[in-house]
Amino acid sequence: MEIRRAKEKDMDRINELLRQVCMVHHIGRPDLFQGNHNRKYSDAQLREIIGDEKRPVFVAVDGQDEVMGYAFCIFQQHINDNILTDIKTLYIDDLCVDEKIRGKRIGKALYENVLAFARKQGCYNVTLNVWSCNETAMRFYEKCGLKPQKIGMETIL
Repeated sequence: MEIRRAKEKDMDRINELLRQVCMVHHIGRPDLFQGNHNRKYSDAQLREIIGDEKRPVFVAVDGQDEVMGYAFCIFQQHINDNILTDIKTLYIDDLCVDEKIRGKRIGKALYENVLAFARKQGCYNVTLNVWSCNETAMRFYEKCGLKPQKIGMETIL
């Protein structure tokens, strides 16, 4: 397995994984997420993200250079904010491993690669959000050593 930056040639496989993520969210919260196999980004948006240095995307590929998983990241920093310090954060916007090959430490390798990249870039921390209905992902992130930073709450009317 190799972990590298995503390229345009990876878009078809990334789109397949984005659809898997959408279905996980739809199953957990059908009131919020559509279930018609949508994906988070159009091809034009995905192409733009892959080329954006402020939004690095990493892919784990097998020996045939086939994408097995990805990590979408975004640099965040609040310069001259009234209340927040100006720490540099690498936010993991999305992390997914193909559902057919989970449990082979691909997600852990992607996460560790993100941590190493963030350290090299001078980041203070790495953050992410996880939906409470996605218990598998919550357990995975806890095993990776992540701890809650903030909690979103809601009342459905």
